[in-house]
Amino acid sequence: MQRLLVSTHPLLLPPPLAAFSCRQIRRILPQSRTAKPPSFSVCNCSSNSSTFKVKTSSELRSTQASSSTDSQPDPKLTALRRLFSNPGIAIDAYIIPSHDAHQSEFIAECYMRRAYISGFTGSAGTAVVTKDKAALWTDGRYFLQAEKQLTSSWILMRAGNPGVPTTSQWLNDVLPPGGRVGIDPQFLFTSDAAEELKQVISYNNHELVYLYNSNLVDEIWKDNRPQPPNKPVRVHDLKYAGLDVSSKLSNLRTELAGAGSSAIVISMLDEIAWLLNLRGSDIPHSPVVYAYLIVEIDGAKLFIDDSKVTEEVSDHLKKASVELRPYSSIISEIESLAAQGAALWLDTSSVNAAIVNAYKAACDRYGQNHEKKHKTRTQGFDGSNEQLDGPTTLHRCSPVSLAKAIKNEQELEGMKSCHLRDAAAICQFWDWLETEISNNRTLTEVDVSDKLLQFRSKQAGFLDTSFDTISGSGPNGAIIHYRPEPESCSIVDANKLFLLDSGAQYVDGTTDITRTVHFGEPTSREKECFSRVLQGHIALDQLVFPENTPGFVMDAFARSSLWKVGLDYRHGTGHGVGAALNVHEGPQSISYRYGNLTPLVNGMIVSNEPGYYEDHAFGIRIENLLYVRSAETPNRFGGIEYLGFEKLTYVPIQIKLLDLSLLSAAEIDWLNNYHSQVWEKVSRLLDGSARQWLWDNTRPIMQ
Repeated sequence: MQRLLVSTHPLLLPPPLAAFSCRQIRRILPQSRTAKPPSFSVCNCSSNSSTFKVKTSSELRSTQASSSTDSQPDPKLTALRRLFSNPGIAIDAYIIPSHDAHQSEFIAECYMRRAYISGFTGSAGTAVVTKDKAALWTDGRYFLQAEKQLTSSWILMRAGNPGVPTTSQWLNDVLPPGGRVGIDPQFLFTSDAAEELKQVISYNNHELVYLYNSNLVDEIWKDNRPQPPNKPVRVHDLKYAGLDVSSKLSNLRTELAGAGSSAIVISMLDEIAWLLNLRGSDIPHSPVVYAYLIVEIDGAKLFIDDSKVTEEVSDHLKKASVELRPYSSIISEIESLAAQGAALWLDTSSVNAAIVNAYKAACDRYGQNHEKKHKTRTQGFDGSNEQLDGPTTLHRCSPVSLAKAIKNEQELEGMKSCHLRDAAAICQFWDWLETEISNNRTLTEVDVSDKLLQFRSKQAGFLDTSFDTISGSGPNGAIIHYRPEPESCSIVDANKLFLLDSGAQYVDGTTDITRTVHFGEPTSREKECFSRVLQGHIALDQLVFPENTPGFVMDAFARSSLWKVGLDYRHGTGHGVGAALNVHEGPQSISYRYGNLTPLVNGMIVSNEPGYYEDHAFGIRIENLLYVRSAETPNRFGGIEYLGFEKLTYVPIQIKLLDLSLLSAAEIDWLNNYHSQVWEKVSRLLDGSARQWLWDNTRPIMQ
């Protein structure tokens, strides 16, 4: 649960004025029309500028090794379990989460430990292996994918479904009292997550064992494990960043001083990239670099592999008085801060347990040496701090998260510009695809995805895709994070719905768009479902709301039309989007999950992507990106500001899929107005058949 700063945060204000949705990583095993689905178990228990060479999606992904037949034990699980009884380990269960050391959603291939051990490649999930069982938890976005990828050696836990236990509850149930549960605290667990796990399993006298010396999955992965990324970092130009590094650091230091803190550890990769105006390519689709950052009142240190630092980047950092340190030296620097008596700001919801525990241990040593105890402050943003002798810790959410989420004018301009270029590429793509389908050309889902990449890569400033393209024909569209593979994907069927969810990274911004189309004649059922999804999309787009309104309050507006006929979807409605950064960013979201109380603030960017999915039949999703803006209202009850949304995405929505009898006159007006804006903004970037396609698909509906 995240507690966040209000809009008077100094990092939010431009000089001189001085906190999880539909998609995460798209790494999905494809579906073959003829392949026999694997056997699996489902548990329903009753008791989240350099030159870049862009590769196609299929080139970026490594093919998963073929799973052994169901009659044979899983060799990876067998090898892992052998390690349980090794000296210095002696555990009864081992937990393998999805993350890297920085709690990244997208991660480098060398850190995909959960995917390696389980074969499940979705971005969200946790694997738990005991001496005789193996279970994997994932959420509703990945149920169908996990069914396809898990063998019978694994139990699929449909997290959130009635009767399905949490990982901790399951461990308490399957392990005899006094069991030992191992984790890798070095990198894979946040401090908060580790402490919560420790507390819950202690109810059955289980012990949480921190295995600092090695990661057990790495032990069996051995030489087959990919090498860590080492591509160079680049400077993010000030004309796109909008604020220089020195100003950002100054604002952060003001925040530190106000909280009585002398230093902060920043471990989230997008926060580091934003704060230092740097971009990298260590992680597919995400322009970030593996690093840690410590900002002190009088200096800053970036912990990074120096082979990634170019002369330009080195000079850029020197201008802001940022020193370079080896990536692996972060723990020793943390210990040094304690020895210096630092008042260290730690976001324990994102900083890994190894860092937090190292600082605690160093503080204890300091206390022993000075015959004083280490004191910890965990107060909120409104408290005043007394001066304490010796090192202290301040447990608060990182102030960089919210500052990054509220875009300045230059960041918004970059997002607007790249979205128009992206729209032009998408219109060229749809023109091409409809022509190919009408000519009875046989195309696979991967063919289509790769062709879209070709169109995008011709646009100015294009760097990469922002996630693996979801290209799903017919029943594959119902797999919310479907990812086609060349060897087993489906043919794009002209008589079935086709869902395309894609995005791009440009030098000036990040895009994310979903459209669902039909190349033939849709059924009345498909048209009704599509129309109700569009109604939800329109309702959210038109929403006006008072300041300090959190995203979960808005989620129901996007679902209401579906709810009226007993339908729904298993994902959030909107996620934050970075400016030339991660396609998913916090702290804001629009979701049915009540835990995120972050209000939507002027300048934030969110997606608007309601959907509907019929398992093994079809999927529908309509997604635009929006930014929050002030709304003009005739009244201002309570003297507060009211907010609304402005669109960033301008690509036609297929009218053929609508049941117009379900839409109100106001909803038809919204669609006509939107298509008018699409034509006005995008047509000047097109010519030839693509411009004609745009004209044909933006004509108003006559009421």
